Amino acid sequence: MSTIDEKQQEIVDEFSVFDDWMDKYAYLIEQGKELTGLKDEHRTDNNVISGCQSKVWLHAEYNDGKIVFTADSDAVLTKGLVAMVIKVFSNEKPDAIINAEPWFIKEIGLEENLSPTRSNGLNAMLKQIKFYAMAFKAKHG
Repeated sequence: MSTIDEKQQEIVDEFSVFDDWMDKYAYLIEQGKELTGLKDEHRTDNNVISGCQSKVWLHAEYNDGKIVFTADSDAVLTKGLVAMVIKVFSNEKPDAIINAEPWFIKEIGLEENLSPTRSNGLNAMLKQIKFYAMAFKAKHG
């Protein structure tokens, strides 16, 4: 099982093969196509992340001391972003999520290559993941 930092490094390595941002966007969209697992009953308003321009659903479950995230979006690029974020943070303990710094975002150049609304949405996703981690930690110790 990889650590959060190892999963972030894996993403950085995957993106490093692309020189052009159009290729990186295409790769991000491909990541979104691999996003499966969000059940219809979890596509509720309670699971919609506020702050995202497109609809993004994020569901969290606590299993054996770890949080498992499933997600989806109605926009292809946003779906790729949330797929990447849950790839990093899913199947991790609450403390690991709370203490993790999502440095891969800056490392792959997303910070300067996303529109302000998409950047805000990405930050909203990260905040929601940390919020779930704090809530599960408070509930389960």
